[in-house]
Amino acid sequence: MKFVLAPDSFKESMTAKEVCQAMKNGIQKVILNAQIFSIPMADGGEGTTDSLIDTTNGKKYSVEVTGPLNNKVTAHYGILGDNQTAIIEMAEASGLSYVPKEKRTSETIKKTTTFGTGELINAALKHNVKRIIIGLGGSSTNDGGSGMAQAIGVKFFDQNNHEINQKLSGGMLNRISRIDLTNINPQIKNTEFLIASDVTNPLTGTNGASYVFGPQKGADQSAVKELDENLSHYGKIIGKNIAQIPGSGAAGGLGAGLLAFTNATIHSGVNLIAQETHLEEKIKDADYVFTGEGGTDFQTKFGKTPYGVAQIAKKYNVPVISLAGYLGQGIDQLYKEGFTAIFGILDKAENINQALKDGPKNVERTTENIVRLINAKK
Repeated sequence: MKFVLAPDSFKESMTAKEVCQAMKNGIQKVILNAQIFSIPMADGGEGTTDSLIDTTNGKKYSVEVTGPLNNKVTAHYGILGDNQTAIIEMAEASGLSYVPKEKRTSETIKKTTTFGTGELINAALKHNVKRIIIGLGGSSTNDGGSGMAQAIGVKFFDQNNHEINQKLSGGMLNRISRIDLTNINPQIKNTEFLIASDVTNPLTGTNGASYVFGPQKGADQSAVKELDENLSHYGKIIGKNIAQIPGSGAAGGLGAGLLAFTNATIHSGVNLIAQETHLEEKIKDADYVFTGEGGTDFQTKFGKTPYGVAQIAKKYNVPVISLAGYLGQGIDQLYKEGFTAIFGILDKAENINQALKDGPKNVERTTENIVRLINAKK
């Protein structure tokens, strides 16, 4: 019997690789000789680097870069097993986790920069890769990717034709009058950039980066309006109608910056990861697919990892069993989307810290019980 294990991480409890191991342990308690293929998954957000490195036998690297508040932080990126592809999570350099909750204010979001993400790109390019996958989840920024662009060599000038030497942020974009690409990192033009994001928001407007995501990062309505106007100005300077491209508003507009200054295309995060891991090839002749995530509810169908996995399995009529730390409202909507059954893994009421700690044994036990039922029906 062939099982494909393709879960996401369970945030703050298990990496996707650890979830796979727990599922595998559960299966082998029942069917010792089962064929088991473990494919740690992600959707472009946290854990994407680890998932692709684990699946392709790649390597992770550390580098000191500029954090979103202009302090130095240690960030990671990966080189996949093919040695031709790099994987970067922008949150490693420019994520909201670097901004303490008490500092998530209107003034702070006007100052955050993606400069460090550009430094990660430069570091990855030193490996002479042909492709860079960039996950855009978890940003603290609203600078339209201008900081990233500065780091890779793009120069910005004000109306007096003076170069803006400060690291650009969302609050400074109205100062830009001219852009010069002469000194951009020469490797950029020969490198394919694949943006992994399930955000389809444009750069500006009521559905844009500032209005939709700004408040989550601390912006009040006055700051939201200012930031949106600044991004509108920036979008006009960039040109190419990039501001209205779906996904250009991802990660505070980093999507727009990548589209403007690199050979970037935007892709569904989970579909891109599935492609890189050859997930479909492994699923098509499987007997069962196990997937999962920390919490499953109606939002899962909007591009989360289990949904993407289920959509592939549905093409081949392979049953999909999904596990989750908690089950929320609307999971009934998932059964027509390729999910066969969805299980919560908790065995008793307990505090959140203990539940997170018990994640591996709960996944193992739940998987074992499901497989016992499967095996009994053979």
